[in-house]
Amino acid sequence: MTKLIIFTDLHMVPEGTTIIGLDPYQRLAAGIEHVNRYHADADRVIFTGDLTHYADRASYERLKRLIDQLVPPVAITIGNHDRREVFLDAFPDAVTDENGFVQQAIDFPDCRAILLDTLFAPPYDYPTSHAGVLCAKRLAWLDRQLADAGDKPALLFMHHPPHRTGFTGMDMIRLANETEFYDLVKRHSNVRHIFAGHVHRTISGSSRGIPFSIFKSPVHQQPMPFDAPDASLSVDEPAAYGIAVVTDDGVLVHTEDYEIARRDAAIA
Repeated sequence: MTKLIIFTDLHMVPEGTTIIGLDPYQRLAAGIEHVNRYHADADRVIFTGDLTHYADRASYERLKRLIDQLVPPVAITIGNHDRREVFLDAFPDAVTDENGFVQQAIDFPDCRAILLDTLFAPPYDYPTSHAGVLCAKRLAWLDRQLADAGDKPALLFMHHPPHRTGFTGMDMIRLANETEFYDLVKRHSNVRHIFAGHVHRTISGSSRGIPFSIFKSPVHQQPMPFDAPDASLSVDEPAAYGIAVVTDDGVLVHTEDYEIARRDAAIA
């Protein structure tokens, strides 16, 4: 059974900087220590974008020092707060496709994990580029990866959700070409689950008949009111990462709120 750990929306900042008073470095460090202690047997730790907050080289270097401490192997893609060329300069061993996009396919005995680069840039024209996109080259690449997977279950990992989540502000900057994406995915019969971030909330359900899971950030979270038009609003809630386990019957998905997780249980 393949076990995957999923982190999203790390929002690393330069040393001495915080986000709404929270330290992304400290919170992610605690998450990495938690994974090493309890999930060192994971087949991969997958990071699904917004690796930094300002896309600066110093933040990527701080992040790399933390990621290098992980016991399980790592796979990374990027999000709207990232800059592709700065990330690749700081992470020279990161996997890209033939067009330079930060995406890859990883085969395990019981599934194929496909990481997608949904960054709508360059040019880095904010706020437009906060939305996601899969251009024709990236869609063609995904088409090939799904075809090559054959009957093997495919799990897709991407930063931007490819559908509405109910949060007004965040839905305005979801994957812009969701119809093209789902038209492609539905032509194949092997996509078992879609994993995303971006929204900073724990959300699950299905879209077009395909199950999806969205995870919270290790740092700051989206406030719960659905009708907030501002996508930048944040609250201090417990940090989390996701756990996906592939079974003979499907995919199990868990959320680990590692800051408040307890192991000293008693019989109730």
